Amino acid sequence: MPVFNEEATVHEIISLVLAQRPVQELVIVDDRSRDNTWQVLQKIAATDARIQLFQHEVNQGKGAALRTGLSKATAPIVIIQDADLEYDPGEYYVLLKPILAGRADVVFGSRFQGSGPHRVLYYWHSIGNNLLTLLSNMATNLNITDMETCYKVFKREIIQKISIEENRFGFEPEITAKISKLGLRIYEVPISYYGRTYAEGKKIGWKDGIRALWCIFKYNFLR
Repeated sequence: MPVFNEEATVHEIISLVLAQRPVQELVIVDDRSRDNTWQVLQKIAATDARIQLFQHEVNQGKGAALRTGLSKATAPIVIIQDADLEYDPGEYYVLLKPILAGRADVVFGSRFQGSGPHRVLYYWHSIGNNLLTLLSNMATNLNITDMETCYKVFKREIIQKISIEENRFGFEPEITAKISKLGLRIYEVPISYYGRTYAEGKKIGWKDGIRALWCIFKYNFLR
């Protein structure tokens, strides 16, 4: 779980994650939050031995926090979970099913396949997301419907063999490109989505979209 300035939601999301029966450990990386997130995290970590808590010395971005957290994971299956409340940990059973059934090595949770409730938000955000997914699919020859989703699930031995280079939101196209080259069994499952506005703390912006375009080209054709 990468965390940055989420003091308003981090306690609730951690409680939801730890309430899920499959969860053996929760690796949290605070990316040098500027609010009281770190103090909140320290108090929570003292209450449950399953929590591994780390903090970056300087803010680097979501990709950097994931790089740190994924390297510390010890459980056999790893789920990426944001520290806001946009994604529902109660759907872990849906995400884990293809791997536990022996059919998948990687699972993406798709916000666009239809399932539970989806908050109605930004039109141009959805256009940009669909465009990035389309371009990523053209480069990887995959038919993913939601490349930018937070919910990505991996067998631990697979994700820990992949070198993560992107420090910010470029992680999504980077990891998609890199797993596409490994001949893995990739599945998608439908998930709910409780998106938030920028006023509520949403962080990704248009500059991250430009970076994602470069990452699609870089990790598919230059590596």
